[in-house]
Amino acid sequence: MTATVIDGRAIAAEIRAAAAAEASRLAEAGWAPRLVSISVGDVAAAELYVRNQQRQAEASGVAFEARNYPEDISLEQLIGVVRGLNADPRVNGIIIQRPLPGHIPVKALQKTVHPLKDVEGMHPASIGNIVYNDLTLGPCTAVAAVEILKTLPLKLEGLDVTVIGHSEIVGKPIAFLMMGLGATVTVCHHMTRQVSVHSRRADAVFVAVGKPGLVTGEMLKPGAALIDIGINQVDGPDGPRVVGDADFESCREVAGWITPVPGGVGPVTVSILMKNAVMATRLQMEHYTASFAAAE
Repeated sequence: MTATVIDGRAIAAEIRAAAAAEASRLAEAGWAPRLVSISVGDVAAAELYVRNQQRQAEASGVAFEARNYPEDISLEQLIGVVRGLNADPRVNGIIIQRPLPGHIPVKALQKTVHPLKDVEGMHPASIGNIVYNDLTLGPCTAVAAVEILKTLPLKLEGLDVTVIGHSEIVGKPIAFLMMGLGATVTVCHHMTRQVSVHSRRADAVFVAVGKPGLVTGEMLKPGAALIDIGINQVDGPDGPRVVGDADFESCREVAGWITPVPGGVGPVTVSILMKNAVMATRLQMEHYTASFAAAE
């Protein structure tokens, strides 16, 4: 058996096209979606992500502004910046680029972003909404991974799913999203004794740990779907290359479907960001209309 390689770029293109159509309708109503990206200090680590986001935003009909602040900006000053963007009706979404300097805790900024402008789905309210199966503005990577699985010819109700990795913004949200779809979910983490025992009985495996080669073909049930969310840079004979958390070649010989890295979850994640930007704009338009409409 050789797995079908899932084309994340094709899935992303469909999501982006739908977002662009909605962005056009909003622009006609006077609400052209606009994102502001915030990075701090040396932007080299985030530069590739920012460029990719800007390119995808333009393709989705979303205006994109990248702002960079000096490394020595204080947390209080940066919170003030975010609050100013919250209050600006011309800004519909705020992106906090990582990494941040050590004195700027990312969670403090994520909590400052208004939930209606939380296009990354990182605000505690956005994460908490997943418990209630509310995906209005869900965390982009987790939503992207689940959207990919939904494109496969698998019945999600009763599906046995193993999630390897339990981060607050990827692993845990995926588990709740899959439970909301009717799947039976097992979550593995660094204290799980035998990960392979769980992964070998799963119909679908999500892995998001940040460890290249963690999942091998021996750990998979034949015909299972493998959604690899890891992004790792490793040295190869031809120089550095990007790989996932799965050993692609051995997993491909066992799995039924597999996401490549790059070209799998990554493109879909950015398209979900654009979908969120458009949704956030619509939510804000409706909020302002309801709050400030003239009384009849």
